[in-house]
Amino acid sequence: MCGVLAAAVHGPELQINMTGWPPSPVYGYLCTKDESVVTPCQTSWIRSWCWSERTPSPCRARLYLRCGMRGLSSVVALGASIICNKIPGLAPRQRTICQSRPDAIIVIGEGVQMGINECQFQFRHGRWNCSALGERTVFGKELRVGSKEAAFTYAIIAAGVAHAVTAACTQGSLSGCGCDKEKQGFYNQEEGWKWGGCSADVHYGLGFSKVFVDAREIKQNARTLMNLHNNEVGRKVLEKGMRLECKCHGVSGSCTTKTCWTTLPKFRQLGYMLKDKYNQAVHVEPPMDTELVYIEKSPNYCEADPLTGSMGTQGRLCNKTALQPNSCDLMCCGRGYNTHQYSRVWQCNCKFLWCCYVKCNTCSERTEVYTCK
Repeated sequence: MCGVLAAAVHGPELQINMTGWPPSPVYGYLCTKDESVVTPCQTSWIRSWCWSERTPSPCRARLYLRCGMRGLSSVVALGASIICNKIPGLAPRQRTICQSRPDAIIVIGEGVQMGINECQFQFRHGRWNCSALGERTVFGKELRVGSKEAAFTYAIIAAGVAHAVTAACTQGSLSGCGCDKEKQGFYNQEEGWKWGGCSADVHYGLGFSKVFVDAREIKQNARTLMNLHNNEVGRKVLEKGMRLECKCHGVSGSCTTKTCWTTLPKFRQLGYMLKDKYNQAVHVEPPMDTELVYIEKSPNYCEADPLTGSMGTQGRLCNKTALQPNSCDLMCCGRGYNTHQYSRVWQCNCKFLWCCYVKCNTCSERTEVYTCK
C-alpha cells in the first residue's frame, strides 16, 4: 500500500479510507494491498485518480470509480468536501462546483489533461513546447505572460473540458446529462433523414466548461478579459467542429431512409484548428489610464436608429466645398443634398452719431445653403 489512500471493493461498491500524506497533484492513486481486490468490481472504469507525487509501484489499479449504476456513491461517501479541498489549484468557485458535483471533477480533470497533452503535441517542435503545464497538477498552473501561447492554452483547455464532459454525457457516465433530447425524433424533410441514435449534447458540455473554467477569472483586469475571450474561442471551435454521422436503412443496401446523429470531432482536429488560430492571433495592447477605450465599432450614423442613438443626417446643413467632416460628401453619406436659395438681410455700415445713437444701412444678399437629402 502506498500510504495515501486505501481501497477495498465489496461487490458493486468501493469503500475508501484516507491515510498518510496530504495529496499533491490533482488526483490520487487509489491503492490496495492486493491488486486482486479491485477485480470484483467488474464494470469499473480504469482511470487515474492520483494523490501522491510519485506513482507508487503497488498501485497499478488507477481506479476511477464507477461500479454499476451507483458508480460515484463511494466518492460521495468519502466526503466531497475532503476531496475537493485537497485538490490544489482550484479557485473558490471551482471548489464549490467540485463539492456539488464530485462525479464531474474527474471528467473535468481528464478534459484539462487532454488539452495539455494536445498543447504539447502541437508545439512539440517549437522553442516553447507547453511542457511546464500539468507538471505537478492539471489545475492552477498558468502562463503569467499574456502571450499567444497563453491564448492557445486557455482555448485548448476550455475546449478539452467541454469535449470531455460532452463525451461523458454521451457514454452515460455523468449524472444529470445524456444524449441531446432536442434532436430526438425530428425529421428533416428537405434532405430526407431523421434524427436518431444518441446525438452528443455539446451544449451541456459547453455550458459546463463555461461555468467551471471561467470561474478561475476573478480579477477585473485586461488579462481576465483576454482569458475569458480565449476560453470562449476554444468552446466555439468545438461547437463548429461537431460532425453529422448517418446510417442508411433499406432493402439490399439501398438508402430508403437515413438516420443521423451528431458526434464529437476528434480532439486532434480541434488542436489543429486552434493552432491555425494561434498563427493568426491578434496582439491587443492594454490602454493607458488616460485613454478612451471602446469594444465595438461605431455605426455610420447615416440613418436614424434609436438603438444606437443615431438621429441620422437627413436635413442636416452641410458645406458644399469644404473637405471637412461637415462637407456634403461626408455628412450626407452619398445620398446627395438639396440646395436652398434665400435673401439674407442685415444691418451694415453702422456709425455712432453724437449724441447718442447709431445709424445703420440695410444690406442684403442672395445666398445658398445645402441640406442632406
